[in-house]
Amino acid sequence: MKTKFLILFLVIVAATGLACNSQNQFGNNSALNHNSHAGTNHNTATTATAANVPMNHQDMNHGSAMNHSEMQSSPGAASAPYDLQFLDTMIAHHQGAVEMSKPVEAKAGRAELKTLAKNIIADQEKEIAQMKKWREEWFAALPPAINMEMAGMQDSMKGMDMKKLESLKGNEFDLEFINQMTPHHGGAVIMAKEALRKSQKEEIKTLANAIIKAQEAEIKQMKDWQASWSKEKSQ
Repeated sequence: MKTKFLILFLVIVAATGLACNSQNQFGNNSALNHNSHAGTNHNTATTATAANVPMNHQDMNHGSAMNHSEMQSSPGAASAPYDLQFLDTMIAHHQGAVEMSKPVEAKAGRAELKTLAKNIIADQEKEIAQMKKWREEWFAALPPAINMEMAGMQDSMKGMDMKKLESLKGNEFDLEFINQMTPHHGGAVIMAKEALRKSQKEEIKTLANAIIKAQEAEIKQMKDWQASWSKEKSQ
């Protein structure tokens, strides 16, 4: 009798322990699944935010290779120091000229235009690097200050149409490039002349004089080419 009771007791204890283990295992699995589910959703949301915000910010405030004509001013740009506005705005302006010049090598029909484009890229990338260095030295703690309302900026950017340029080649490309780059250069000259009056930095005034000299000469050259090449197109 005692032996039967002992066996029954052991069977009950074993069954109870198995049930408890099964419950604990189920609870642990539930927690694991919950954490996995929550973690997946959280990470997905974070990844989406991290990926989208910078891209949207760039498109909204700085444009892209295809939409410089839609570039917008940085928030509060007009209240920033003038020299910071000039640096950030001229950097953006130069970047537009560089991007416009890059397809010339493959699409232009004339060697002289290809040489001009190479010079624009080399000169303006050098000036961009210098302006970025000054910005870091003088205004590193301040936010972007691209100001589309600066004299010459908006009018010279709105004519940029990279899609149209990419759809053309030969003489048609050459003439369209000149048609877009001439007013773009003109805007830089206007901005630089204003900097001679308003800048508090001798370095910026020296740069402004260099921009005026170089880009006025290129404007004259492009206008001469335009007059000559337009006649060739009509013949």
